[in-house]
Amino acid sequence: MDIAIDLGTSRTRLYIDKKGKVLDEASVAAYSVAQNKIIAVGDEAYAMLGKTPDSISAEFPLAGGVIAQSFLIEDMVNILLKHICTSRIVMPRVVAGIPGEITEVEKRAVVNAISSFGVRRVYLIEDTKVAAMGAGIDIMGPHGVMVADIGAGTTNIGVLSLGGISVSKTIKIGGNKMDDEIVKYMKQKYSLIIGNPMAERCKKAIGCLVDPDDEITFRVKGRDALGGLPRYVDVTQTEISEVILETGMEIVAAIKDVLEATPPELVGDVYTDGITLTGGLSKIKGFAQLIADNTDIAVTVAETPEDCVINGCGEAIAYISEVEKSTGAEINPLMAAY
Repeated sequence: MDIAIDLGTSRTRLYIDKKGKVLDEASVAAYSVAQNKIIAVGDEAYAMLGKTPDSISAEFPLAGGVIAQSFLIEDMVNILLKHICTSRIVMPRVVAGIPGEITEVEKRAVVNAISSFGVRRVYLIEDTKVAAMGAGIDIMGPHGVMVADIGAGTTNIGVLSLGGISVSKTIKIGGNKMDDEIVKYMKQKYSLIIGNPMAERCKKAIGCLVDPDDEITFRVKGRDALGGLPRYVDVTQTEISEVILETGMEIVAAIKDVLEATPPELVGDVYTDGITLTGGLSKIKGFAQLIADNTDIAVTVAETPEDCVINGCGEAIAYISEVEKSTGAEINPLMAAY
């Protein structure tokens, strides 16, 4: 059995060859502080965020697309893999997506986290490649394509051709930074203390990166910073748009940096075909328009953008046999095997 895994900052997704995506849960682990023992993972642990007693801690083990707490991520991956691998007799081969610009130590941390389950071999591939593959783009031909995978912790941007990445850039900016900005805004303007889950719900409900068509509102609930009592504030779409726009423009600037470093012939292809957006944050209203307005290039959002990376990892399973043959005769998008 071959498995693909997308260890995202916000969500972890698993894919089984010939079955498709079989698991999609929050990348959260809750553990006992005293016993250092995992209590819950995934969506169950996400429901505990901000609600745990002192004896329990619920955390995201990944930050900025890389592993921040290895012991938590290993346990989380093991528990999630047990959900889909009911038999330990078969040792699966695993394809895992990783950000484009990470160190060898960070790569090894990903491999160790997955290998702790007892897999046969781990194959790594850049998120930009699999995002393009999952969006239905042919990356194996000589035609240049540009993809921006905008997730919770990182944004991976790349121009691809002939199964490889010609120019790329990874920035540790994404949806989580927008959530942080909303948290700070609510405290500074309204003296209302809220958690990141509430900020995320606000962003998804009324987040917008262009001039809003309708002035809709969202009720933000939290704790009064002065009185300490529960309170709510109704915020408008215009307010939240102003709060998250700076983060959106940082991502636009990174896309422009990649375009400026791209060879002329590939830029011509990108100008003809446009830029494809993947990742959950690309669904924020007006993001595609914001990028198009600042680059003068057509921008499209992939179908089910949040699943492009895991679907692309699933497609990359087909290239495992070519790596194991080691003929070197064909172009292979997989970057390394451990």
